Amino acid sequence: MITLKGKGGAAQAVALNPASRSDESALIRAAQSGDAAAFEQLVRLYDQNVLRLALNLLRNPDDAQDVYQEAFLRVHRNLHSFRFDCSFHTWLYRIVTNLCLDHLRKRKVRKEEPTVLSTPDGPLDRMDTVQEERVDGDPQRHLFSRQLRVRVREILEQLTPRERMVFELRHFQGMRLRAIGETLGTTEEAAKNCLFRATQKMRAALGDFL
Repeated sequence: MITLKGKGGAAQAVALNPASRSDESALIRAAQSGDAAAFEQLVRLYDQNVLRLALNLLRNPDDAQDVYQEAFLRVHRNLHSFRFDCSFHTWLYRIVTNLCLDHLRKRKVRKEEPTVLSTPDGPLDRMDTVQEERVDGDPQRHLFSRQLRVRVREILEQLTPRERMVFELRHFQGMRLRAIGETLGTTEEAAKNCLFRATQKMRAALGDFL
């Protein structure tokens, strides 16, 4: 039995850096043959990036942990069906983003508690409770940056799940539109159009911040 343990971390995009494509392929083939150690090593190559991706997309540590666990359980169950017709990274991210989309859609339906909470001291982004590195600087600039971040999160909550997903993958993960399309199982043009709609809504809603 394989135990998956997530570790908290900053909500930042971190590039995957497997030793080499051939080494990764060898690990995948070994894991497909039932080598548990190979599968665990494959998980270690991607686990923190998967957790950060889920955290960035969902902005909820509990939901991100759920997606992290479920994603690798699905990988374990379905790895035998991976045929190398796309990169493992794309296949894995497709699983993660589909799970995140499901969470976002359910959140819309049940009107889950928003990421930004109202407190006696003002708005509080629940992501501020996640430990992350902070850059010291001008207090006024820091306040403006925090207000802008809060406003962006409020607007993201108002986008459709797919618009939010594409916006997050492009601007927070730095993925190219072609890769986003492959990850979401659609075309580059469809991803581009979705990003355009999301960006237009974002610009219109930000108003005074621009």
